[in-house]
This record gives sequence, C-alpha cells and structure tokens, in this order.
Amino acid sequence: MIKKNNILITGGAGYIGSHIIEKLNQKKFNIIIFDNLITGYKKLINKKAIFIKGDIKNKKKLLKIINNFQIDSIIHLAAYLNISEAEKNKKKYFKNNVIGTLNLVHACKNSNVRNIIFSSSCSVYGNVKGSVDERKKLNPKSYYAFTKYKAEEIIKRFSKKYKYKYGILRYFNVAGASSSGKIGEIEKSHGHLIKNISIQSLKKKPIISIYGNNYDTKDGTCIRDYIHISDLVDAHIKTFEYINKKCKSLILNCGYGKGYSVLDIVKIFKKYNNQLTINYKNRRTGDVGMVQANVKKIKNILKWKPKYNNIDKIIKSSIKWEKKLKFN
Repeated sequence: MIKKNNILITGGAGYIGSHIIEKLNQKKFNIIIFDNLITGYKKLINKKAIFIKGDIKNKKKLLKIINNFQIDSIIHLAAYLNISEAEKNKKKYFKNNVIGTLNLVHACKNSNVRNIIFSSSCSVYGNVKGSVDERKKLNPKSYYAFTKYKAEEIIKRFSKKYKYKYGILRYFNVAGASSSGKIGEIEKSHGHLIKNISIQSLKKKPIISIYGNNYDTKDGTCIRDYIHISDLVDAHIKTFEYINKKCKSLILNCGYGKGYSVLDIVKIFKKYNNQLTINYKNRRTGDVGMVQANVKKIKNILKWKPKYNNIDKIIKSSIKWEKKLKFN
C-alpha cells in the first residue's frame, strides 16, 4: 500500500497527467498540479486536486510550492513534445525541458522530496533494429530526444546529493483514452499519429499525412510500439509503490514490445472509415525509422500486467474520445 503522500505533478493538466491523477485520486492522495496551460487544458484539471498555474522555468515558484505543501513525491511530466518544432526552436526546448528539470531538481534541496518519477522517452535510444532494453547505450537522434536524455542525466546526477530516489520511465508511443470517458488527448500540436487519424476518421473525406515511405522497414514507413494510456498510468502507480517500498531507483521501458508501421495503423483505421486518403510527405527531421520496447524488466520488477495490450482497443478508445470532443 502506498503511504499517504503530498504529490506534485508538473504538467498535470495535460493528456498523461490528467490520467495519472484520475487514478491517484482513487487512492486518496493530496495532489498539487503545476502547469502553465500552454499544452495543458483547464477542462483536464482534476477538481479534487489543487491547481497552481506556473512554469518549471520559474525556480522560485517551484521552491515555494515544494516547501509550502511539504511535497514528498514528484511526478515530472511538464515538457514540450513536438519533435519537428524542437529542431527549429532548440533554445525553447532546452530552456523548458532541460533547465526546467534542473530547476525542479534544485528546488528539492533540503526538502521532504523522497522520490521523483520522470517521463522520459524511447527517443533517447535513437534508431533500433529489433527490441531495445534499458541497458542500451543512449543515442538520441532528434533535439527533443537530446533534451530528454539531458533531463535523465540531471535527475540521476543529483539523486544522491539531494537524497531522493528516481523512476525514469521511457515512454513508447502513448495513445487511447480513459475508460471513464471523461479524459483523453486534446492537444493536436504534438503530431501523434493515432490522435491525428482519429480526428480524420470523423470526416467525410479524411486525409492522413505519412512522413517518409523510404525507411528501412517492411513497408518503408516508421515502426512504433504503442501503449494504451491506462497501462502507462498503471506503470506509474506501480513504479511509485516500488520506490516507496524498496527505496531503490529504476529505469524502465513502457511499451508492449510489439511494433506497428504507420501503414499498419492506417489499415486498421480503414475499418472505421475506408474513404481515408494517404498523402505522402518528406521525412520529418529527427524521426527514427524503428523503435520497439523490450519489456522484460518492467514485467519482472513491477509484476506489471497490461490490460489494454490490443491495438484495436487503443484505436477504438481514441476514436470514441474524438467523437466526444467533437459533439460535446
């Protein structure tokens, strides 16, 4: 059983944060959301949590919150996520994703914070043939991936000095929506494939852009490992319990260990709307051809058993959420 905790969730008004909070609320936590609402949304803010509008680039504000609320756990999700934008605006991404993480970690000095869970990304691995495990030497290819890599390094580097344990979760491609029907992904700017196609599937003449069809893969399109948001949330809760109980830090892949190409996903969507037109475009800078998780570690250590490990379930829940957004 998790101890009673005061948890700070940076980026808690976003897609992943809102789902984690929905689950944590069932466990009676004191939750403080810290979000600048640039890619977060007021309608995703959980009413049982305390919301503070603010930015992780503001170290003074972070210090004040951590001390005033006697925070003892942090789930750090706040980040800019768009791979293409990161290539064009490196300074913006460095300030937010790297310096913001450094501010957060320094704000933990002489505080009650005993553990930090950080949302990292599979992009830190770079291009990988077959499945990749957590021991692989990191090789970020995009600037966004580089910022996640640097943030991981910061969290590891200061853990002994500031006496906290960490859980670094390397997300593979997160998709789907909560079974409660109350929350899902709203932000469109991240360029997420399943989100984009779900929006298009509700149109009479849907068009989907595929960026690159000359990768070294089975059909020339990028291959990704998709994980349902609800299983990712479960991974966070289990990581949290593990760190509290064992007082050990850990790094884990969060995926299913199965890769789908962009065309595989498009074919599944055609079941829902067969009018879908494909528009091939040039590769996006920073995109890798293939990345797929080895998930032995998360299953062995956390006894994690995914419940939504089915691409059709992921896609159905995503379309259902888009319908709700469109017609509500």
